[in-house]
Amino acid sequence: MVFIKEWEDFEIAVENMYMADPKNCRYTMKYVHSKGHILLKMTDNVKCIQYKAENMPDLKKIEKLTGNLMGHMASKE
Repeated sequence: MVFIKEWEDFEIAVENMYMADPKNCRYTMKYVHSKGHILLKMTDNVKCIQYKAENMPDLKKIEKLTGNLMGHMASKE
């Protein structure tokens, strides 16, 4: 499991991973209350990438990424 430190790199890696193999990708979010951060994880049974969001502005970025992934999932392409 690899933690990616930069949001832009994580966003690009997630979309590329999903586009490469959409049937095997899983995207999860986990809120850790005791530490006050959100863990994002995308895996395709071969590799796993993670990002730790620790501040409030990241929530808008997470919402945008999740919306983009849902758009890809709902499209027929």
